[in-house]
Amino acid sequence: MLYLGGQDYEDALFQLVEWTHHVLLPVYGREVTSTAVWCSRWWEHPEAVAQLHGLWLAWAELSNPARDMTGPAAWHRDFLGPVMATLRDPMGPFAGCKPGNHRPKEVPQVESPFVAVGA
Repeated sequence: MLYLGGQDYEDALFQLVEWTHHVLLPVYGREVTSTAVWCSRWWEHPEAVAQLHGLWLAWAELSNPARDMTGPAAWHRDFLGPVMATLRDPMGPFAGCKPGNHRPKEVPQVESPFVAVGA
């Protein structure tokens, strides 16, 4: 999803927001605390978008009634717990955010191992 652009990204984000706000958070959101953070503007955190997109795709695949009946249990065990723990970790992508107070993250500075031509 992170590689999409323009209207394709907007369409995918709309679907992800719908699933996150109407399926995931009402059931699995839990209370926000200093040790279990959540950003009210989560879609502005690329890591959260990527993690939630993967979680949503796995949910769509594993909750399909035409598939193996153990799919939902596998989704809970293999996907939901690890993703939510990563997202809600105090040092995770929402670190520094508080309810109603989004804090953009700074991207780490990196240097190139290659010398620029003409330098």
